[in-house]
Amino acid sequence: MKRIHVAVGVILNKDNQVLLAKRLAHLHQGGKWEFPGGKVESDETCSQALIRELREEVNLNVIDTSPLMTISHDYSDKEVLLDIHTVSSFTGIAEGLEGQQVLWVDLDNLNEYDFPDANTPIIDKLQSL
Repeated sequence: MKRIHVAVGVILNKDNQVLLAKRLAHLHQGGKWEFPGGKVESDETCSQALIRELREEVNLNVIDTSPLMTISHDYSDKEVLLDIHTVSSFTGIAEGLEGQQVLWVDLDNLNEYDFPDANTPIIDKLQSL
């Protein structure tokens, strides 16, 4: 099974809220909430991929990212390597450019949302900060 390398952004605003996006129904793990991001192309670094994906998906211009953690997760039908970066320096107003719902959520409220299993360690880490 091919492993998919995904750049994931934990985007924090000045109120210490994190940006979530709802996966479109037709996608893998569709209908669940996620931290925005996307596939890393072969000619990109993780940071470059994240900056590109966040511009394309949620209309944010990322100024800087810093590595947070890496997660390898095996779903029964797909294996993912999540390269998670924190983003606190950006411009623009977040919006779902692909028709997805986006919202800012207080870190304490993350447990109220349904995430793909691979995201559990990210939520645990954010809530322990």
